[in-house]
Amino acid sequence: MDEILLMLPGPTTVHPRVLNAMSQAVVNHRGAKYGEILTETSELMSDVFQTSNQSYLLTGSGTAAMEAAISNVVNSGEKILNVVGGKFGERFMKIANAHGITTEELAVEWGTAVTPEAIKTALDADEDIKAVSVVHNETSTGVAAPIEAIGKVMKDYDALYIVDTVSSLGGDYVDVDKFGIDVCITGSQKCIAAPPGMAAITLSDDAWAAADKVDSHTFYLDMQAAKKSGDKNPPQTPYTPSVSLTYAMNEALKMVMEEGLENRVARHHKAAKASVAAAKALGLELFADEKVSSATVTAVKMPEGVTDAEFRGTTRDKYGVELAGGQDHLKGNIFRIGHMGNISYKELVQTFAAIGMTLKGLGAIEDAGAGVASITESYL
Repeated sequence: MDEILLMLPGPTTVHPRVLNAMSQAVVNHRGAKYGEILTETSELMSDVFQTSNQSYLLTGSGTAAMEAAISNVVNSGEKILNVVGGKFGERFMKIANAHGITTEELAVEWGTAVTPEAIKTALDADEDIKAVSVVHNETSTGVAAPIEAIGKVMKDYDALYIVDTVSSLGGDYVDVDKFGIDVCITGSQKCIAAPPGMAAITLSDDAWAAADKVDSHTFYLDMQAAKKSGDKNPPQTPYTPSVSLTYAMNEALKMVMEEGLENRVARHHKAAKASVAAAKALGLELFADEKVSSATVTAVKMPEGVTDAEFRGTTRDKYGVELAGGQDHLKGNIFRIGHMGNISYKELVQTFAAIGMTLKGLGAIEDAGAGVASITESYL
């Protein structure tokens, strides 16, 4: 297992520093020591979110944060506009439905991004919309939404702006306060490069005001309970947290800040451009519209005559590189390269060497080294 290179849109490879941090002794989660660690980690989280708002850690996956984001600020029976251009936009809508919230779908063709104008049109048409949910980085399609431009539109409306940055925070441009985001969420196992199992959320003053008016329809993910516990001395979580994952998040966030957010984002963008160029060099076709392609995952159409099982099976079992397949109707039609977290030149070289040799072995291309040559050129 140690020899498999994870080039997935999460989970990503975890640095030894982060793994070692998890080996620290478990402390009392109601004691002063954990309170200190929780406070520091939450402050680091706010720094990465780029917000003056308090951030809260949730023991759970990014989906837990998605549910917390919607269920705490929109009442059952109220209306939310869900932008749906992939599996995670769909998930936001399904979560809203599960809580009895009236959903309005703003459907976007998979592989393309929603426009701010489309959101403006939807809000102008229905003044009952209480919130808008947007997935910044749709890993199922390799598309990044223009969340800054959407934020400028949202400032003219009372609806709350909810953004999923699970697979973009720490790898693409996210500035919660500057972009006017009311509720922002992320997960541990993507660009932050910690193990799976922890999420984070931050709420604006307007979001907290809305939460005060919501008849709570969640228990474990009740943000009022999280706020009450967080205000204690020492700070706590309402229910037992993963102490070891808190250690991991703390160390991973320190590594993010040591690298510098701007440098880290630039590194991810460089990896994305290099991956796109390498895929093209191999004669492969991108799935996402290149104008809105993701900084953290590249979706590529499967070459004609090549099956998902033989392609990804070979890259993994023969060459030690794990790639992601397509989801839903894209299953078997695309593969996805995650270049997020602790990814550098050497991982991309290994990845495109594996892709090139696999495709040549399957008779799909002639030049197995074109991708590696392109990566080299991108990093010279």
